Amino acid sequence: MAGKDIFDIAVIGAGPAGLVAGAACAISGLRTVVIGPPSNPLDRRTSALFGGSVELLKKLDIWARLQAQSEPITGIRIVDGSKNLLRAPEVLFEAREAGFEAFGYNIPNVPLTEALEAVCQASTTRLPVAVSRIDIGAENVTLTYGDDATVTARLVVAADGRRSAARTAAGIDVASWTYPQSAIVATFHHQRDHHGISTELHRPVGPLTVVPGPGKTSNLVWIEEPEEAKRLLALDDSAFEHELGQALKGLLGSISCLTPRQAFPLSGQSARILAKNRVVVAGEAAHVIPPIGAQGLNLSCRDAATLAEIAGEAKTRGEDIGSDAALSRYDSARKADIGTRIFAIDLLNRSLLSSHIPGVNLARGLGLFALASSSTLRTQVMREGILPAASRPALMSGGEM
Repeated sequence: MAGKDIFDIAVIGAGPAGLVAGAACAISGLRTVVIGPPSNPLDRRTSALFGGSVELLKKLDIWARLQAQSEPITGIRIVDGSKNLLRAPEVLFEAREAGFEAFGYNIPNVPLTEALEAVCQASTTRLPVAVSRIDIGAENVTLTYGDDATVTARLVVAADGRRSAARTAAGIDVASWTYPQSAIVATFHHQRDHHGISTELHRPVGPLTVVPGPGKTSNLVWIEEPEEAKRLLALDDSAFEHELGQALKGLLGSISCLTPRQAFPLSGQSARILAKNRVVVAGEAAHVIPPIGAQGLNLSCRDAATLAEIAGEAKTRGEDIGSDAALSRYDSARKADIGTRIFAIDLLNRSLLSSHIPGVNLARGLGLFALASSSTLRTQVMREGILPAASRPALMSGGEM
């Protein structure tokens, strides 16, 4: 691959965020190369993708092969899991109330990544190697890989994770923070049907969320204080299943067939600017948020669709897609959406941690009471969650689900 062979877009990183960015750019008429080692084929996690993200998968022509392996999320239940005498009412958001068949789908990461890989293999130049050097010039960026082989592009997409080397090369700083919590993730079978409803128990130490999977399975995100998470992780499967059943208060009946558990500390990170020096940041290079509300990969899909739209339009007009003007448009288009989501999730998590303070608990309870009482307010919240007003790229718009 000679340096004179200049691509429009070079995506660094081949996780779901990088692959979806490469695929979106390619179908927008941008000559694209995606560089990075393949993702972990043993990844047991799932991703809850909402309507706009599913619409993007449809436009990439891979939704048909994924739908059969995915579970529709038709409802989201929020339950006050505190032990307060005055508890907030339970709130159930139903997709049909807002005119949707489903809010989205819970999709296993492995088939999702495989489908995105197949698209990139067909529509981009796919190099399954690591980038060893990044040289940013006035008119393009040269990336070195392997035995001093290079590719050159007008614009680089940094999708190489929270410790992004491409972001560092561009001189983009980040704000980082931590939470006094850890998250335990696993998949389990249960006795009762979940009916397509994702349940969030809002507890003083953080949410416990179960997301519906195929059949009578669900995916768990259990947030606890680090020492308690460590204790739960050390339990044998039978003891853990018992404690999970107790925490869920029998909601799904008896628990069994637990997959290996993983735990990780909660943290957050946000790029201070989203584009600089012919580099735009996407995925976790741009935003890291706790696994609350299933926002991470949905944000990454909006990064990808927005970038593809802005860069595609710039190329059509004959502009330099890596110019300061084009980079500024991407930064402006994504900043409000990312900032709003980070703020909302941080506020929710910290409000739970501060729920022992009467005023905080009262305010949260009044908010849930308003949602429980008003179908109009619930509908507004649901529609904003499916495709937020701050970010509605064309590749994510289309038929209602």
